[in-house]
Amino acid sequence: MSIIIREILAKSALTPSRIEGIDFALNPYTGCAHGCRYCYADFMKRFSNHNEPWGSFVDVKVNIPQLLEKELQRRKYGTMNFADLEQGAWRMEHGLGKLVSLSTVTDPYQPLERKYQLTRRCLEILLRYQMSVSILTKSPLVLRDVDLIKQFKNIDVGMTITTDREEIRKIFEPCAPPIQARIDALKQLHQQGIKTWVFVGPILPMDPNQLGNLVKDFIHYYYIDLMNYIAKSRTIYYQYQLQDALRPAYFEQCKAVLENIFNDGL
Repeated sequence: MSIIIREILAKSALTPSRIEGIDFALNPYTGCAHGCRYCYADFMKRFSNHNEPWGSFVDVKVNIPQLLEKELQRRKYGTMNFADLEQGAWRMEHGLGKLVSLSTVTDPYQPLERKYQLTRRCLEILLRYQMSVSILTKSPLVLRDVDLIKQFKNIDVGMTITTDREEIRKIFEPCAPPIQARIDALKQLHQQGIKTWVFVGPILPMDPNQLGNLVKDFIHYYYIDLMNYIAKSRTIYYQYQLQDALRPAYFEQCKAVLENIFNDGL
């Protein structure tokens, strides 16, 4: 699939997050070339003046490192109270040390990151301010930035792995990296002493025993999510005669097996 690439100037870098436990979202790109057919983030089309199919365009926020620097500078120097400085209270008051998610509506390590390196440049800035960071990706490209990641005091890296079956991955995540490449990246991150986790979401047709045992030794914790937007991909399930995997009981069964394996390994 050909990708429409547009370089744009963003208005802000950090966005307050509504996700529990995450204070700010940082999305260096709008759109995602992975083209996952179940992706909830296609709602971003309403805000980006795109009518093209999700997965066929990426807006590159070329100024986001500069915006991030300015926003963190304002938080640092806005109303500094030197009496509280020694206790570190002003850091939390002004957002420093709070958790930044890379990313919530795009993959920070999608293929264009090789060229633009916006995620890496943002990590360099976040590192200088020692922000807490949580990375979620489907790409082994995250290994490129291990040198930076290892310098953070509080950071974790999650890998999204939704099935153990490569033929299923090709149907639902046609342009995303292969499953084994993600598992290998997770292993390497874990071996480097980085806090790692797996996001199994949404649960796609799978052998949960197989998937659980493939990743259990390389994670510190996990998240599991169901297929929350079935309407986006229902026709795909029927097209490939996978409709049994749409049953709520199937989701619950897979989740129970995965939780049992992961909990035994933690």
